[in-house]
Amino acid sequence: MGDIESKISIIKNAIEEKKGIDLRILDISKSTTIADYFIIVSGNSSTQVTAIADEVEEKMFLAGFDKVKKEGYESARWILLDYDDIIVHIFHKDEREFYNLERLWSHYEKTNIEEE
Repeated sequence: MGDIESKISIIKNAIEEKKGIDLRILDISKSTTIADYFIIVSGNSSTQVTAIADEVEEKMFLAGFDKVKKEGYESARWILLDYDDIIVHIFHKDEREFYNLERLWSHYEKTNIEEE
């Protein structure tokens, strides 16, 4: 398993451990240089949103992957974790409905990793 597949697997498992809602993994590598993948997930409350972010950070750190940047943790409405080639978007369910990132990136394919 390559580095990116390993990262996605770790992030996906961390999200599932904290019962993240409506997980989406988008392959954006062919159309932008900002990242190769977007991982988008929701939580039902600010507490769940921060718990998901904390779990992702911890599991990635333990696996030796450092994040480049973290945004939005204080408000816990939309937390962004940037792992260079993967950007994790953790939304409060209300914010996700409002911003509808999937609609903005709807022309990108969901990856097979999401189904594994």
